[in-house]
Amino acid sequence: MRKLTYYVAASIDGFIAGPDGQYEFFPMEPDVMAAMNEARPETVPTHLRQAAGVADAPNREFDTVVMGRGTYQPALAQGITSPYAHLTQYVFSRTLDPVSDPAVHIVADDPVELVRRLKARPGLGIWLCGGGKLAAQLMPEIDEIVVKRYRVVAGAGIPMFDGPFAPVPFVVTQSRTFDSGAVVTTYARASAG
Repeated sequence: MRKLTYYVAASIDGFIAGPDGQYEFFPMEPDVMAAMNEARPETVPTHLRQAAGVADAPNREFDTVVMGRGTYQPALAQGITSPYAHLTQYVFSRTLDPVSDPAVHIVADDPVELVRRLKARPGLGIWLCGGGKLAAQLMPEIDEIVVKRYRVVAGAGIPMFDGPFAPVPFVVTQSRTFDSGAVVTTYARASAG
């Protein structure tokens, strides 16, 4: 069965974006970018792959991406209707009109049910790109969390998980501290019992 991985950048205080969806405050650390682009080149948006040096890199970990409307909106605002054309793309929104790009599936249905169906299909992993509300909804299906924690405090904004209080245990499976001060930590869902 495929696994769902929440792979996301966050501030020290756990925010994935500012109050209005800002993400430019995250430092673009060359050492982190190089390592992450090598490990998961498919997470680089299609229009940036050439500049990142991963234009021809194969998908290593994911072949599908799921995201909320807020995560999709910045690309759409720039006229980019298919930000990850090299992946199968699902955007969860009850307010977004279907895009004219057939490569992007706008989904108004229950995200948990769709992710369960996706996990049952053959293929590589599924990347939960964001945002916080969708991550909270999909918590029952998240198998792994990879947090790129940058050396900045946001103070307010969109939290990694924006939902009800419902503790779920995870265990650290890998952690790497970069010279720039960023830390990338991988967590796996703790097994029951």
